Amino acid sequence: MSATSLFRTEVFTAMVVALVLGLVLLALRPRDRVSTRNALVLLVFCAVAAAADTAIGSIGGRTFAGILADAATVLVGVVLIRMVGILVFRIVLPAVRAAPARIVEDLVTAGLMVAWGLVWLRVAGVDLGSLITTSAVITGVVAFSMQETLGNILGGIVLQLDQSIRVGDWMKVEETSGRVVEIRWRYTAVETRNRETVVIPNGWLVKNRFTLVGSRADPSPLWRRWLWFELDALQPPLRVCEVLVKAVTDADIPNVARDPGPTAVLMKVESGIGRYALRYFLDDPRPDDVTDSIVRAHALAALTRHNMPIAAPREERLLIKDNEAHRAALHMKELARREAALARVDLFAPLSEAERAELAEHLVYAPFVKGDTITRQGSVAHWLYLVVGGEADVWIEAGGERTHVATLIPGNVFGEMGMMTGEPRRATITARSDIECYRLDKAGFEKVLRSRPDIAGEMSRVLATRQTELTGRREPAESGGKKGARDDILARIRGFFGLDA
Repeated sequence: MSATSLFRTEVFTAMVVALVLGLVLLALRPRDRVSTRNALVLLVFCAVAAAADTAIGSIGGRTFAGILADAATVLVGVVLIRMVGILVFRIVLPAVRAAPARIVEDLVTAGLMVAWGLVWLRVAGVDLGSLITTSAVITGVVAFSMQETLGNILGGIVLQLDQSIRVGDWMKVEETSGRVVEIRWRYTAVETRNRETVVIPNGWLVKNRFTLVGSRADPSPLWRRWLWFELDALQPPLRVCEVLVKAVTDADIPNVARDPGPTAVLMKVESGIGRYALRYFLDDPRPDDVTDSIVRAHALAALTRHNMPIAAPREERLLIKDNEAHRAALHMKELARREAALARVDLFAPLSEAERAELAEHLVYAPFVKGDTITRQGSVAHWLYLVVGGEADVWIEAGGERTHVATLIPGNVFGEMGMMTGEPRRATITARSDIECYRLDKAGFEKVLRSRPDIAGEMSRVLATRQTELTGRREPAESGGKKGARDDILARIRGFFGLDA
């Protein structure tokens, strides 16, 4: 067999192998049908070139026949490399649980094609040394004139090799938000929820910041959403947050994650309006606006049920003339509220209405939030608290342990021993709920006590009873122990206020 016949046989064999590979790939990888079909089209050109080479050579056109033979040889090598690349990278490697980036397949395939071209040139008798020298000059000129394009290509290589972005990721770039559908050599394609495909140059992505939805450490694409609500600043913040969270947790809303659960926080208070943020996790980024709308609807309904209307932006102008009469009316109204609170406390029962009115002038409004420590055992503070709203817990601390003693309700007082005798706090008081108090200091009470010192005796009796209840002793009121405690407290009151002087 002549060399020419042997060469044609090898080319024909390569064509048959490529055809078989193409049919196998069409059967095993339907999703890569376009790539396989393009390779088969190129294989058809090989067959046409090989057939033309045989026909033209038989009628004496040796030069043109040689060109066709060379073209058929090069093309069949390119087709084989392409099909083997698809077989290895898209069938064999995934079967053994290896998934290299798409750019690796492209680089390996391109490298093999270049190597095949150099081998063919060497076999054809071309001096590769002079060719490489000439190519280096041409490559330098081309690289200088295509800097931006090469930057995008290199950016695509970097993004895929370090897997900064992967196909299927949800991505936010400036005003664009959508799913990554394709990462090419030059660009990355992002499909938005509006069914728009945004093409972003890879060079831009390498040089700028972008956001990927979800955590790389967690396979589920959890995305925390922020919904804003503005309510009157007078609404109790902890109660508002509780209502907002319960509105989501008690509802069955699609795409809202149960774990982590929703949270609500007060972010800002300005111009009489509190701005609240309701945060929840979305487990599917696609229906973000739709899910936000449903969550808002549940939250607004819950706020309405609890009489917490949304605050409308407003501008207020005070038309009431702020004169002495108006200020006096407001002051009298507040004093009446304080006197009513004092009248409900047994400690101040010995006082006359005039004395309670004088004492009311010295009360200071002191609100606390759930969880606040109002007083701490062992600290020294010369004032007492009068509870007018909410509840507080009384704790005794000993040996590093805390024991619950009692719960205070509106009408109760605490800290009276500190104000009356100056001794350290005997218990720790914490706010069980949001709580409203009035605070009375030593200076405010001293004037009343000095004008009528005899009331110290009656108050010492009340304080002795409270002390017995706190320590757990239950002696009868007539017992000598109880009388001794009362006399001791009376002595300390008189000494603390200097009534003996």
